[in-house]
Amino acid sequence: MSVAAQTISAAQPGAPDTRGSVGAYKDFQIHKINKDVELHGTDKFKAASFPHYLPTWENEKNVKYPPLEPFEHVEHGKDADPSFPNLLPQGTQVENITSSIGAEVSGIQLSQLTDAGKDELALFVAQKKVVAFRDQDFAQLPIEKALDYGRYFGRLHIHPTSGAPEGYPEVHLVHRGAEDQSFKSFFNNRTNSIAWHSDVTYENQPPGTTFLYALDVPDAGGDTIFANQAKAYERLSPAFRERLEGLTALHSGYEQATAAESKGTFVRRAPVSSIHPLVRTHPATGEKALYVNPQFTRYIIGFKQEESDYLLKFLYDHLAYSQDLHCRVKWKPNTVVVWDNRVTAHSALIDWENGSRRHIARITPQAERPVETK
Repeated sequence: MSVAAQTISAAQPGAPDTRGSVGAYKDFQIHKINKDVELHGTDKFKAASFPHYLPTWENEKNVKYPPLEPFEHVEHGKDADPSFPNLLPQGTQVENITSSIGAEVSGIQLSQLTDAGKDELALFVAQKKVVAFRDQDFAQLPIEKALDYGRYFGRLHIHPTSGAPEGYPEVHLVHRGAEDQSFKSFFNNRTNSIAWHSDVTYENQPPGTTFLYALDVPDAGGDTIFANQAKAYERLSPAFRERLEGLTALHSGYEQATAAESKGTFVRRAPVSSIHPLVRTHPATGEKALYVNPQFTRYIIGFKQEESDYLLKFLYDHLAYSQDLHCRVKWKPNTVVVWDNRVTAHSALIDWENGSRRHIARITPQAERPVETK
């Protein structure tokens, strides 16, 4: 196994030190819910629109999943028709969110796509980086049918710590219940809620084409921001890009597991860390993209701590400050956001204070091991 594909388990010598921090991510992703309010509502708030999607933990406490095994990923976007006849037929409306990242699409139904349309979806999303599809029926599908849809794009990831709908651990839930006021204590210690990351990059084969769909969302607030990590790499000088070539970094899931245990929830699978290149190549587009994030990247292999911290901070700041490489997706009912985790970073925003419910589901197909080509 090459060093770029190496996975370090908890039992192995060389399991990661704790340089770095999962920061804001661990603080607002794990919290308890008032099931009575979610199921029945109050005088002020309606009950959850999709109660079968409410997170559960009770039946998972004693469930332990084995380590993930390597698998051969099929990149469906690689040979897709770049004119997108099956994805974007005549009459489809496509509006770019910015000139560098993101699009909104209406006039098609994702659930009705043929396999050729799904192949084109993978390529279109790789090119646009993130696409918001409006007026979708995805949330109304039986959960198993939604999961079958996601399986087309890769093996479905089961998150090691998050709540999931009863019986469907492959669904990762982003849920903040009605009347949840935990943001108040969150902002006692932080000035903002930004937590840039790519999902579960500590896995040996992290996610590729990823699906996030709205169940209940605030009327305003709770948007998700995305950054184009391919454009961020392109912006660097040739000499700087050359310096990054061949460098690898360790991505750790240990801190996320510790945070879950400290919150009284569970860890479904023993935490791992993986070594990935700082720059990865997308298999469908051939683009190179930065592949670091402050939530899971711990240090650069072969660098001393101060050297690693210095370079990683520059790359994190570059991603965070390059607002001309960002877009902001506003959530609306019946919205499905599809993005490519290999070439983007994202952050949720905690900016609503009226106690509204924010309930979103994620289906997370895994992709290939990150590699950097010449």
